[in-house]
Amino acid sequence: MARAALQAPGALGARPWAALALLCAAQFLDVLGVTIVIVALPAIGRDLGLAEQELQWVVSIYALCFGGFLLLAGRAADLYGRRRLFAVGLALFTAASLACGLAGSPAVLVGARALQGLGAAVAVPAALSLLTATFPDGRERARALGVWTAAAAGGGVTGFFLGGVLTGTLGWHWVFLVNVPVGALGLALTPVLLAESRDQTPRGRLDVAGAVTGTAGLALLVYGFADAQQAGFASAATLGTLTVAVALLVGFWLVEDRVADPIVPPRVFRSRELVGANLVAFTLTAVTSSAGVLSTLYLQQALGYPPTAAGLALLPFSLAAIAGSFTGAWLTARLRARATMALGLVTVAGAMLVLSRLPAHGRGGLPWLVTGGLIAGWGLTCASVASTAAGTAAVTGDAQGLASGMLNAAAQIGTALGIAALVTVAAAGTSALAGEGSPTPTELVHGFRLAFLTAALVALLGTLAMLRLVRKQP
Repeated sequence: MARAALQAPGALGARPWAALALLCAAQFLDVLGVTIVIVALPAIGRDLGLAEQELQWVVSIYALCFGGFLLLAGRAADLYGRRRLFAVGLALFTAASLACGLAGSPAVLVGARALQGLGAAVAVPAALSLLTATFPDGRERARALGVWTAAAAGGGVTGFFLGGVLTGTLGWHWVFLVNVPVGALGLALTPVLLAESRDQTPRGRLDVAGAVTGTAGLALLVYGFADAQQAGFASAATLGTLTVAVALLVGFWLVEDRVADPIVPPRVFRSRELVGANLVAFTLTAVTSSAGVLSTLYLQQALGYPPTAAGLALLPFSLAAIAGSFTGAWLTARLRARATMALGLVTVAGAMLVLSRLPAHGRGGLPWLVTGGLIAGWGLTCASVASTAAGTAAVTGDAQGLASGMLNAAAQIGTALGIAALVTVAAAGTSALAGEGSPTPTELVHGFRLAFLTAALVALLGTLAMLRLVRKQP
């Protein structure tokens, strides 16, 4: 994957840090799009008539399209121009945000969220390539990449609080509409601050078949889990959906093994360290994103908190995540990545056990939730920093971009599949007690507890699998 970049004159321009601000703003918005809607989910459900197990699609479809097309979009940016693809992605994200904010039906909202995720997938890899083209190797690039990473982390951890404030003051529509003026300003500044660059190295065709079969297979897998709550896992509809999903994922593997320029070359799976790092990225988001959704539903449905208060209650998670990123870097340098990943995953499992003790009534649930959020936020970013270090260190220099893209895609796909599976577990636990009637707070919390216990088990299994895969210290 040698990259011979053709750069327009002035790519390093007189305003490289202004260009960095634009790229980081886009990165912030794209990552924010995953979490900002979570606190708004109950309000969206009430307004549009979405059941609890259907609400997860508002988050999952965005994460699926974001993660599923990330690597393909990175290849397209190299071929057709990074500034051009960045502008296309930002325009699509902005237009889809407007459509989400104006949506009056579940179908329109979910469809617009899919386009929003696709826009994020197109913009993010192009933005990172533009960053590396704008800043030369050395201290300036290191500083720029540090700001870029902070923007991504900031978008992820700010979403809960900002989503709660916007939903509580202006309404849920504004968790989407807030992107529109920022995106429009970014589009206006793109030709002014960014220079075009592309890869001159001869390359094969884009692996569209691989991206479509992989993403469609994952989407049907999520749909199968979500539909199982109503139809049952043994129903013909659920089994048929899951069978088609598995067939598409097998087809994805066959495509990748045969095309000349696959989106995910099968050879990368020979690296146990890279596979282990991706497993950690997947497990972390599968557990913690689901915990965020369940905590939001607990605060608003069981305890009756308004959206703004729910967002404030989740703020400690965000603050702990910021602290965990610094601690993770320090521990990775001293304990190495393998031990730090294990520590972070076990910490997240412990947080899920704390959350599984949430009471059904009164304000006594808030201390449990805040404590669990603090522990989970620290463990999440601590292990995430280590998994990024392990994954990128496991490959040679010409595959660094591929490894980074795989880690990002694994995290987004983990979000989608984790929410689908664990929200289904929670709904099943609630239905087992409530039957056909409307569930009481006690019955709702029973389902949440079961889902948190399942999340703890997933985190522990992810830890054991990682320790088995990652034998040496990258």
